[in-house]
Amino acid sequence: MRKVQRSELLDLGAYEAIRERFRNRMIAAKRPRRVELGDHMSVVFENHDTILLQVQEMLRTERISDEKGIAHELETYNELIPEGRMLSATHFIEYDDEVERRRMLQQLHGVRERVHLVIGEERFTARFAVHHGEEMDRIPAVNYLSFEIGDRAAALRDAGLAVSLEVDHPLYEVRVELGTATRRALADDLED
Repeated sequence: MRKVQRSELLDLGAYEAIRERFRNRMIAAKRPRRVELGDHMSVVFENHDTILLQVQEMLRTERISDEKGIAHELETYNELIPEGRMLSATHFIEYDDEVERRRMLQQLHGVRERVHLVIGEERFTARFAVHHGEEMDRIPAVNYLSFEIGDRAAALRDAGLAVSLEVDHPLYEVRVELGTATRRALADDLED
């Protein structure tokens, strides 16, 4: 999957002019990439276009226009675009109540080894990126993870083969089958 290039980024004024249409198009493209994992977790599979949106939005929000700042955002977000036969995703842990959220982020810290992409009978455990300054006795509410699926990419298009996301933490267990649109989007990413 190709990384976002500096030449693809619009300056703040040009982006503002197209932002509403671009965001609407990207929000629609992200729908099949979002997988709800029960009531309190979700995953959004990332690709070139989702990262392009994130970079443009970060530049806009932070009013970044100097080349050094732009280069930093590109480097940071391009790390989320997988290489080879990998899928990457942003993983969210979502509790509305602040006290419950804090408690669950501590209790779910072992979830780093408990998120899996299951293709048929094969299980691919997510690799979580470690945040700079991360407290290891709790999991952040937003995580970046990847799945190394190797030569199983074509299996995503096999309608006869079950594909799911699974969390098997003792305090949070869920298994969600991936729909056709999600599988197609991920297979397309791996062919890009």
